[in-house]
Amino acid sequence: MSFIDEVKINVKSGDGGAGCVSFRREKFIPLGGPDGGDGGKGGDVIVKVSSHLSTLLDLRQHPHQKAGRGKNGMGSDRHGANGHTLEILVPQGTVIKDAETGEILADLAEPDSSMVLLKGGRGGQGNARFKTATHKAPKFAQPGEPGEERWIRMELKLMADVGLLGMPSVGKSSLIAKISAARPKIAEYHFTTLKPSLGVVQYKNYRSFVMADIPGLIEGASEGAGLGHRFLKHLERTGQLLHLLDLSWMPDRDPIAEYEAINRELALFNPELAEKRQTVVINKIDLPHVKENLKEVLPYFEERGIKVFPISAATGEGIPELLDDIAFNLWGEPEETW
Repeated sequence: MSFIDEVKINVKSGDGGAGCVSFRREKFIPLGGPDGGDGGKGGDVIVKVSSHLSTLLDLRQHPHQKAGRGKNGMGSDRHGANGHTLEILVPQGTVIKDAETGEILADLAEPDSSMVLLKGGRGGQGNARFKTATHKAPKFAQPGEPGEERWIRMELKLMADVGLLGMPSVGKSSLIAKISAARPKIAEYHFTTLKPSLGVVQYKNYRSFVMADIPGLIEGASEGAGLGHRFLKHLERTGQLLHLLDLSWMPDRDPIAEYEAINRELALFNPELAEKRQTVVINKIDLPHVKENLKEVLPYFEERGIKVFPISAATGEGIPELLDDIAFNLWGEPEETW
């Protein structure tokens, strides 16, 4: 399934049905009077979170969404049926904005949350409603009110407890594949993840948390460079960040310079994102030269009070300690039964 996290669609609520102009005409009842029924109400447009969805793909394929029109009223005081309500299902974490102004109309961050996006038009009243003692045969009725229509933009922000960030090919996909059931593309050659992936990590005592892997970031990502800028928003909802570094490229590449560059991009994109709890993870510790390079970079993080966890996504070394730290940050002091 394609991962679609932004769509622009047109939504319209239903028009109200028109009221009816009718008079009761039955044998032996010469003065039957008006009996035109009311028009039905137009259908509302409701947006609702579905736990079964993880992408906006279906809306990308159907960009025009319209609720049902109310039926017209009829004679014999018969009211028109209400138009059907349009229920648009979206994944949890969807933000709805006005496409023209950018105004946020709703942020559906909670499970099973919903909101009425557009109200249907009211049905018009039939002429039976306008009968009075002095006006016994009204020959008019109300038209139905038109529904509302607007273009909206939907943006999906993944809901995750932990977010992975780092330069391309530092091992984020390897880590999430090692500790969860997620299966992102992994290869020995240099490439970057093309779409975010979520993995559920099973912890002790049946506890679990959700980890998100986003495409690798490069300098200038906040201004649109590379692929990662499109997915920086997915880190905004995470509780904590794991910043992966790869020391195997030293001295050709400076991991500390890369670490600082990515944090600058976070601050430029959203200052609050840069303030999130961040733990540094040194990958590929199973390689001898990485262990040697670790001695060079550790003082930098120790001076700044930043936790560092050396791990190997290939062998699993150091991962239990990393998971314990994540669990502590999520739930506090681990229980003895964990």
